Amino acid sequence: MDRSTLTQFWQQPRSPKIAVLLALVGVVPGLPLAGLHKFYLRQPLWGVVYLSLFWLPIPHVASGVEAVWYLLSEQDWFDQRFNDGVAREKAGTVTTQLDPERMNAIAAALRDLEQLRQEGLISELEFEQKRRQLIDAP
Repeated sequence: MDRSTLTQFWQQPRSPKIAVLLALVGVVPGLPLAGLHKFYLRQPLWGVVYLSLFWLPIPHVASGVEAVWYLLSEQDWFDQRFNDGVAREKAGTVTTQLDPERMNAIAAALRDLEQLRQEGLISELEFEQKRRQLIDAP
């Protein structure tokens, strides 16, 4: 497996179904499989903790609880928590929720703001404050 394949895998959105399956595998006591779901969900430190304590019942019970938790959670919550807030469409493609009209309005306002800054009518600090207000507005 080459580096680009691993990079593509690491950047793909995570599925709650796979997370549930991996967490359920970790429920089996005595096997060093607890924590695989943590590696899948980009939490390698927790994965190492679970694997290092596999001989105790704690990581196995925690894996079972997390399997139920992921199973009952909504897709939006899961995406927000484990997929960097990326929303999924039903077709399986990854998109962000953007309103084109709003984006055009923000772009026009930023261009106007930049022109004011270049003409010296507003300071660098005022420009930055207004820019952040425009971008952060709901």
